Amino acid sequence: MPSSLLTSAELPEWGQRWLQAPYRSYLYSYPHKTAYRSLEPGLSLQELWEQEQTDYYFLYMHIPFCGARCGFCNLFTLPDRRADVHERYVDALQRQAEQWSPWFAGRPFSRFAIGGGTPTLLVAKQLNRLFDIAEGIMGLDPTQASISVETSPETVTEDRLRVLKDRQTDRVSIGVQSFVTEEAAAIYRPQNPRIAEEALEKLKSYDFPLLNIDLIYGLPGQTADSWLYSLEKALSYEPGEIFIYPLYTRENTILKPDQIHKQGNDIRMDLYHIARQTLEAAGFKQYSMRRFAREIDFTHKEILPFSCQEEGMAGLGCGARSYTRGVHYASHYGVSAATTRSIIADYVTTEAYDKADYGFVLNEVEQKRRFILKALLHREGLELASYHQRFRSDAMADHADLGQLLEIGFAVVEAGVLRLTTLGMAHSDAIGDEMISGDVRTLMEGYEMR
Repeated sequence: MPSSLLTSAELPEWGQRWLQAPYRSYLYSYPHKTAYRSLEPGLSLQELWEQEQTDYYFLYMHIPFCGARCGFCNLFTLPDRRADVHERYVDALQRQAEQWSPWFAGRPFSRFAIGGGTPTLLVAKQLNRLFDIAEGIMGLDPTQASISVETSPETVTEDRLRVLKDRQTDRVSIGVQSFVTEEAAAIYRPQNPRIAEEALEKLKSYDFPLLNIDLIYGLPGQTADSWLYSLEKALSYEPGEIFIYPLYTRENTILKPDQIHKQGNDIRMDLYHIARQTLEAAGFKQYSMRRFAREIDFTHKEILPFSCQEEGMAGLGCGARSYTRGVHYASHYGVSAATTRSIIADYVTTEAYDKADYGFVLNEVEQKRRFILKALLHREGLELASYHQRFRSDAMADHADLGQLLEIGFAVVEAGVLRLTTLGMAHSDAIGDEMISGDVRTLMEGYEMR
């Protein structure tokens, strides 16, 4: 019987958990960063990367500065607009790249992303340096790589946009979150929605191949009508992609968890379905719980392939994570201003960036779980034959929870691919949380946020 016809009482206990608590945490990578711990002794990065067998790589740069911390944010970022602070940080990022570049000689990058924080908080000259580092030091070929840069409304200026356009940026992502003044104020957004509209008009004039707009649902005071207003306003700028994020809060964010429920009801699932139906009616395809995109013509480049299940992600900068098949590593993580500032200060004064001393070592059990989650939570789904080819075992036999997804109608198997149904996609955050291993969950629960 399809799960859409089952009442909560008819579902087994684990099915009730998935159905009744859809919003738990955003598992955009696995294992979660709060499962990272000190690695003693530190691991040689040269040896890690020499062992990696991925054909194509992902280069990421993290800029941990923003104009102001939003109420929902628990990312590694520090409100700091000082140009001299930014300059010293980029100097350190260049030092790191110079030390890492020999390990990637002859290994082509198929993706390059600059995130944060707000990368475009940097002045145009500093922003241009990031591309110089990527191309001149790390060996990025911009004609073969998809290039993405995150921005914010107040930093969309003509000189910065010229840098992005001249350096062949394919995708510009702008965090708007809401076009409603009261909702933006409720999450401590630094800009009036009118500034976001002006920024979008500028972005449109530069005709980037792909414009993405980020929106958040479940904001304090938000209604179905105001959410639909923001969706339709975003669509009026004809973006190629829209990400919709449910509002999550933590004890260490400015907004607190009880503010989601201050109106007495959690309407996030209702708002999600409004967005899905609206975006699909506008010609968007759903690629994950958060990502909706139109078909985009990318024939302007011969972009090298990259699978979401592959590793080979080299993260430059403080706060960036790097992924090899067996080890994930990063700088230490913090949220408070004092802790973040201290971690950045350590990064800037470091002379040698040749050891992984903080991260997570993935045994085969965790590699299998990551492989499944990275595929299952996206439109392409899990190719059961690919799992067997890599691990020489059967995914359904290894993971009983995959069968449970089938049983309650959250997933189907079609042509050898396990995919989430529409109902399953809506509950992606519950599925991801449910599939965290016991060992990783113990580490996450024992993490002390600083």
